[in-house]
Amino acid sequence: MSESTPTHEVEHSARPEDTPRAVGPLFGDAPPTRSAVFLRELMRGSAVTTILAIVLAMLVGGVLIALTDKDVQAAAGYFFSRPGDTFVAIWKSVSGGYEALFRGAVFNPKGNDFAAQIRPITNSLGFAAPLIAAGLGVALAFRAGMFNIGARGQMLIGAMFAGLFAFNLDLPMWIHLPLTLLAGIVGGALWGGLVGLLKAKTGAHEVILTIMLNYVAFYLLLWMLRTPGLLQAAGSNQPQTRPTPASAQFPDLLGPQFPNLDWGFVIVIAATVFVWWLIERSSLGLRLRALGENPHAARAAGMSVDRLYIYAMLFAGGLAGLAAMNQIQGNVTTGFGATIDAGIGFDAITVALLGRSRAWGTFAAGILFGALKAGSFSMQAQGIPVDIVLVVQSLIVLFIAAPPLLRAVFFLPKTDAEKAAAARAKAAKKAVAA
Repeated sequence: MSESTPTHEVEHSARPEDTPRAVGPLFGDAPPTRSAVFLRELMRGSAVTTILAIVLAMLVGGVLIALTDKDVQAAAGYFFSRPGDTFVAIWKSVSGGYEALFRGAVFNPKGNDFAAQIRPITNSLGFAAPLIAAGLGVALAFRAGMFNIGARGQMLIGAMFAGLFAFNLDLPMWIHLPLTLLAGIVGGALWGGLVGLLKAKTGAHEVILTIMLNYVAFYLLLWMLRTPGLLQAAGSNQPQTRPTPASAQFPDLLGPQFPNLDWGFVIVIAATVFVWWLIERSSLGLRLRALGENPHAARAAGMSVDRLYIYAMLFAGGLAGLAAMNQIQGNVTTGFGATIDAGIGFDAITVALLGRSRAWGTFAAGILFGALKAGSFSMQAQGIPVDIVLVVQSLIVLFIAAPPLLRAVFFLPKTDAEKAAAARAKAAKKAVAA
C-alpha cells in the first residue's frame, strides 16, 4: 500500500457492500451481457438491414403515391383551411395503393372463389421464376469475383438455341420438353463460357465483354428472326418465332386455374438447391469462393484460376439460359421476339445484390420482385403509375448498398469497421487542425 493513499479510502473500498457492481454502460470495464451482444449483432445483421431497406423504400414509395394522387393534390389546395382533408386523402391514396399491391401479389379477398383469391400469389411465383434463375447466375459469378452483367445476352442466346434445335421437331413431350430445356441451358452456358474463356486467355474485363456480347446476342437474334428459314415464323413478316410447341411447354403446376405457375418454378427450386450445394458444400465451390476472395492467393495455392473463370461463367450462363426457358416454355408461349428477356437480365443484377449473392437470399429476393411485378398491375388499375414500383425496387437496392445510411435513419449501432473509420477520420481532422 502506498503512503499517499488515504486510510479512509482504503477502508471504504475494502467493504464489499460498497464495491460498485458492473451493471451497465457506466462501467466501461464490464463485458456486455449475452443478450446485449446478441441484440447488437442482430441489429447489425444483413437480414435486419434488408428488411429495413424494404420498409424505407416502401415509405418513400408511399410519399410518391401521395404526391401523384389527384385527390391529395386537390385537398392540398385548401390545406390551411381544412388540413384534415389532406391527411385523409393521403391515407386513402397510400393505403389504397399498397392494398392493391397486396391484392395483386399475395391474396385477393375480393375473389369469387378460393382459386381466384390465391391466384395472385401463383402469379407472383410465376413472374419470380425467371428472375430467380437469372439472379442465381449473376450471384454465382459474384461469388467467384466476376461482375456478370451479361445475363441478357445469355438469355437471348439460350432462346435462340431452343428455337433452332427444338421448335422444329415433332417429338413426344417426355423427349421434346427436356430437349428444349437442355438446348436453352447449353446455349446460355456457351455464351457465358465465352466470357470466361476470353477473360482467362486475354485478361479482358468481364464487364466490357458482357456489355458487348449483349449487343452481339441481341442483333444476332434479331437477324435470325428477320430471316425466313431460320427463326422467323413461316408466312409472317414480323421478327418473331412461331408459338412454342405444346409438347415443349411446361405443364401447369396446379392446374389450368393458375396458368402463370408451371413446373418451371419447380425446376428453379431445384436450381437453387444445386447452386447452394455447389457454392457452399462442393470442393469446386470452395475454389470459386477462394477465387472471389483473392485470385492471387488462389493461384498461389495451386488453383487453376483460368479454368475457374470458365467454370463460373459456364454455370452463370446456363442459369441465365434456364431463365430464358422459363419465358418461352412458360410465360411467353405465343412466339418470342428479340425482347424475350423482358429486362430480366438486368433485373437479375438487382435480385442478386438484394440476395447478397447467396442462393436462398437470391431466391427470396426473386419472389419479392415477382410479387412487386404482379402487384403493379393492380396498382396501375387504380391509377397509380407503374413506375413507382420500379422506383421502390431501385430504392431497395440503393439502401442495401448503403448500410451506414440505413443505420443513421433507424439509429442502429455502427459496425466495428464504421467505428474505426470514424475514429480515423476524427484523428485526421484533429491532426489537420493542429
